[in-house]
Formats: sequence, C-alpha cells, structure tokens
Amino acid sequence: MKKFLAILLSLVMVLSLAACGGGSDQPSPTTDKPAENQPADDQGGGAPETKTVKVGLICIGDENDQGYTYNFIRGKEAATEALAAKGIDVDWVVKWNIAENSGCEDANIELADDGCQLIINNSFGFEDHMLKVVDDYPEVEFIACTNQGSWNDGRDNTHNAFANIYEGRYLAGVVAGMKLQQMIDEGEITADQAVIGYVGAFSFAEVISGFTAYFLGARSVCPSVTMKVQFVGSWSDATEEANAASALADMGCVMISQHSDNTTPATTAEAKGVFHTGYNNDMISVAPGASLIGTRINWAPYFEYAIEAVANGESFDQDWCHGMDMGAVVMTDLNEDIAAPGTAEKLAEVEAKIRSGELQVFDTSTFTIEGKALESAFALDTDGDFTPDSEEAVFDGAFHESYFQSAPYFALSIDGIEWLNSAF
Repeated sequence: MKKFLAILLSLVMVLSLAACGGGSDQPSPTTDKPAENQPADDQGGGAPETKTVKVGLICIGDENDQGYTYNFIRGKEAATEALAAKGIDVDWVVKWNIAENSGCEDANIELADDGCQLIINNSFGFEDHMLKVVDDYPEVEFIACTNQGSWNDGRDNTHNAFANIYEGRYLAGVVAGMKLQQMIDEGEITADQAVIGYVGAFSFAEVISGFTAYFLGARSVCPSVTMKVQFVGSWSDATEEANAASALADMGCVMISQHSDNTTPATTAEAKGVFHTGYNNDMISVAPGASLIGTRINWAPYFEYAIEAVANGESFDQDWCHGMDMGAVVMTDLNEDIAAPGTAEKLAEVEAKIRSGELQVFDTSTFTIEGKALESAFALDTDGDFTPDSEEAVFDGAFHESYFQSAPYFALSIDGIEWLNSAF
C-alpha cells in the first residue's frame, strides 16, 4: 500500500509540473486567448482535466504532395502537440485525395456520422458541398478554409478561416527583387529584362491578391521589374504547372513564382537556369540552385484556437484571419547560397514594418491601374460581385485586403503585370 501511495504521489507531482509548464496563467503566443479560456486546474491545484476532441480533416491531396496538403498536415501536427500540453488530446480522422465534387459531401457525412465534433475542409472548392451537409448536423462545427460563404450564412455551426498570406507574398517579392537588382547591377541582365513569370491556379481574387503583393514587393527594391502571369486552371496539376513555368522561362522570365500546389515550377526553374520563389513549402531541397525562399500559411494557430474552443464548449470566430501578427503567415528558410547580399537584413526590416503597420502592402501610392491612381474599390460580397452595399476597401491611403472578410477580395489588374490568359 505504501509503495502504491508513493507511486501515486510521484505521478501527481509530475502532472502538476507539466500543468505549470503549460502556462495557463499567460495568453498563448499562438492563439492570444486570455487566461480564463485555458483549461482550468481542478480546485485542488492539480493537473488540468484531460479532454479529447474528435476532428475530421478533408484534404484535396495527401501529405506526399510536398505542397498544399502537406502544409495542412504540418499545421495539424503542430496544433496537436500544443494542445496536448494544455491537456487536450485530438483524435484526427483524415480523408485524403477528395475531389471538389459530391465526394466531398460524402466525406463530410461520413466524418459527422463517425462522431467528429469538428470537421475541417481544406480546399476552396469544398465549401459548396460542405454546406449541403451542415444543417443535418447542427451539433458539429464545420470549417471551410480559404473560403468565404460560411461565416455569414445565418448558421451557427459554419466557419471560414484564412490568413493574410499577401504579407508573405510581399516579402517573397522583396527577396526576388533583390536578386533581380543584383543581376542588373552585375550586368547579367538589363533593367528591362527583369521579368517575373508567375504560375497561377485560377484568376480568382485569392491568386490575384497574392501575385500583386508579390510584384509590389519586388518592385519596391527593383523599380524596372515587370511580371507575366500564366493561369493553369487547377489548384494542383503538377504537369501543367511545370509546362507553364517552362513557357514563362522561354518568354524571357528570369524569376518564377507560383500560387499552385506542387513543386514542379521550382524544379522547372532549376532546369531552365532561372530563379524561383515558392509557396506552401521550402523548395530549396528540390531546387537548390534556383529556389530563393517561400512563404506559407501556418495553420497551427487557427487549428489550436478552434479545437480548444470545441474542447471547452466555447464558441469561436465564424470568420478568422490573421497574419504575421499571430504567426499565421511565415517565411521558409532563405537560400543564402544564392540570395543577393543584404537580403536577410532587408527581409527583417520590411517584415518589422509590416508587423507594425508602417508598411501597407497595397499602398495606393505604389501602383496604378491604366495609368491612374486607385481612389475607390469595393470589397466583394460572397458571390464575388460588386454590389451597392459592399464596403469601401480603399481608405487611409491603402486598399485594405481581408479587412471585411477573411477571404481576399483584391481582384484588380494593375499596371506592370500582364495576364497571359484567365481561368475561372
């Protein structure tokens, strides 16, 4: 009996120390939630109660794509670890390679019937199918990532989530511009040859916002830069992405970037002898002589926030969006072997200005549309249309992206960027 009591006392001490290490007296650095929303200790001051949440994740790809879905899995794993430290265990059920069709509807039904308390849909095209299911499961919380129709649909159990990825795009553009300016200064190219090729999935606001931010970042350090955009009509088509990157390089683009899910634009850039900046993942390993840097959404802060709320029986935002302020947008490693001298220092300087609000990515003094400054533009409604009751997005000298809703609504074509086609 004494031996049993000694073991029990040791276990309580270990769990108490773990609870102290969880930092329940302080806001979480990733969720910024106040202390009262953290798992509470029992009245005796012992370990927090362990809770389990069953979460479904529906993915358009799988972890092997090394891009979009892989990035979600990184967020899943980081959030799981952070929540475990708070006494919350996550039972994940993942559906891989789900198409943007009725198969997504079936996947949501299966996960709800399997007892998932929270279901996360990771692709833009999933939302319409998800919304066909949600009314039958009012006790289940449904999230449509990178989308815009759920937060104001009149339901309590539907949510949208995005991140200010345009901040990371701008920084990646600064890195690209630094490299292009170095090439000009060293006589490798002329000023008018500083041309960026951009592989875009669709001509949606999400993609347009991203490549415009990227271009503005590049032009902030390389004034002569121009851009050509080739849309491929798919979020994830490795072959078409490679073909588009190849065609852009053949048109004279000496820098390639992308808003598409695969690494083939990076490997194609390497094969073509041009430079590259990536998305969703660090692509240096597949293109060490081409890939300079990348940017990605870090889904861990949001997953942690939403799952913790469900575990505690609390409501959570129906439209969530943060950027570098919450660690929801991050940069991948800088390839110092090929980056222009001074890039790391410049990157830190610009990032600090974005974080502080000193630098507005879509500062209207930095671009024109058909030769004119932008004085007025309206945030898009959920159908993607400009309507009389839409919100004025231009104020205080900037277009305020993702201010009225998490999903991007910058869909303007600015001077200096040539669209080679369109794809809806």
